[in-house]
Formats: sequence, C-alpha cells, structure tokens
Amino acid sequence: MNESPAIEATGLSKAYGKSKVLDGIDLRVDRGTVFSLLGPNGAGKTTTVRILATLTTADAGRARVAGYDIVADRGRVRRAISLTGQFAAVDEKQTGEENLRMMARLSGLSRRDARRRAAELLERFDLADAGRRRTVTYSGGMRRRLDLAAGLVGDPEVVFLDEPTTGLDPRSRAELWQVVRDLSDRGATVFLTTQYLEEADRLADRIAVVDGGRLVAEGTAAELKARVAGHRLDLVLNDTAAYWRLESRAVHRSPGTLTLGLPTDGTAAHVRALLDEVDPDRRDVTRFALHTATLDDVFLALTGSPARTHKEPAHV
Repeated sequence: MNESPAIEATGLSKAYGKSKVLDGIDLRVDRGTVFSLLGPNGAGKTTTVRILATLTTADAGRARVAGYDIVADRGRVRRAISLTGQFAAVDEKQTGEENLRMMARLSGLSRRDARRRAAELLERFDLADAGRRRTVTYSGGMRRRLDLAAGLVGDPEVVFLDEPTTGLDPRSRAELWQVVRDLSDRGATVFLTTQYLEEADRLADRIAVVDGGRLVAEGTAAELKARVAGHRLDLVLNDTAAYWRLESRAVHRSPGTLTLGLPTDGTAAHVRALLDEVDPDRRDVTRFALHTATLDDVFLALTGSPARTHKEPAHV
C-alpha cells in the first residue's frame, strides 16, 4: 500500500498584481481521509484548490498530489483527481445519463463501458429514476450529485470539492454530506473547502483554518476547539457599558442580546473565579450559561469574523 500522503504542499504562494492571495501554505493530507480547508470568503481556499488541481501555477512552493508533482507530472495528477467547483457544470440540454456517458467517453471508455459506468453512477447517486430526464428539470441538489458523479467516472484517488454546498437548501446539503461520507468510506481522499463550520465539523478528519492567505491553525475539530478552551461561559450583561468593557476578551459576541462568551476550562472553581473577576460587584452579569466550545468560537478567535451558518444565503 502506498504510504505517501495523498496531498503534500510546502510554501505555496500566489499573488495577482500587488494582491497576495496565498502566503506560504503548507499542507499534508493522508490518504483515505476527509480534509477540510476552512476560511472566510477571499481567504485563499479556491486558489489553493486550483493550484493543487494544476489549473493555476503557484508563484513559489511545491506540491505533490496522488504521489505526483503538480508541475512535472501535471498530466498524471489530472488523471488521478476530480474537481467539483461551487456550481454544477452539467449540460442542461442532455439527460443525466447522457452527461455521464459523455464524460465516460471523454475519459477513454468504450461505448459499452461508458453505458455501464453511467448506469452504476446513476444508481450510486440515487439518480437512476431521473437518468432519462433532461438535467434542466433537476433540482439544485440533483445537479450537484450529477456533477459529482461526472467527476467520479474515472474513479479518482483524490476528490477536490470547492465549496460544493454553496446555495443548496438544507436537505440537499445533507444529501451531499452523505455522498462525501460514502466517498471516504470507499477509500477516496476528499479535499473539501467550505465556509460552513457545521460542514467541516461533521465531515472532516482534519481541518485547516486559512485566513488572509495564511494557514492559522490545523488539527481535528476537537483539537481546534481546545485551542480556545474546552468550554465557553456565556454572560448576559446588564447594559452596553458592561458589554463593551468585556468585549475584547470574548470568543463569542452577540451585541443585540448583550451576550458575551468567555473561554473557561469548565470547572466550577474556574467559573466562580471568572465571574468574580469580571463582575466583582455582582451588578453587571444578569445571567450566565456554560457551553462546550464550538468551531464558531475557533473561527472567530482565529479570523476575527464569524463564519457562515447553513441558514444564511450564499454569496460568491
């Protein structure tokens, strides 16, 4: 069995004019895992994917994907990967089956093998009943599944998913999450970029947080949460003066409800000490609650801005 990483990158940098998009990114992704690159819009996620998928050349640094150098072995890299972007790239004038057969033929399969492969993928992605329908009639979630199926015609080792659930409704997003789990269970390596914390938390074996073109943290979801303390003490303040006095210490902020979340180890002794420290006269805090730290706390602490939740409208 090949023990080399599925993806290994060192010092990836990229600038467009005076704007530096990537600034020395280092990555290592083990085979058969789901790796999530998490960051706000404009952080450099898509540029990283484009470089690793050989669609863009880095200004500096080097990388290997599926064991091949992304510059010297570009053709081999492309044959070993698939890439699904933020929007489904399907031919709406063709049926789902025709889309997949076309991709199979372009991949070098015979007509017979292309029909067989298309049928397999339609069944696998729960599209068999819709296979003879033109894709213009498909829902957003169905199009995304068909787009993913098209990328798997050649049974790639590494699957790049660049914000694949952008614009999807919660049900379609949950269906796509199951597809990602199935890919991992079958042994594929999945490189997922996302702005959605819940997505990274549920799917990824490891998460890297990128901001401003730099990698600011990496680890499992549990390890990242531990960086901002294992728990969070949410305080509801009595007035805006108390809120803004403590705001700089918070890892969670809700000015509308005058609520701040402060990091704590969760022990009774530390909670008591923290309450005495921030409100020695016992006049500023009206209520408090203890919560387990979330990826939202991590994201806010590391990037200074909240991430998307699945309820928010998506913008590119």
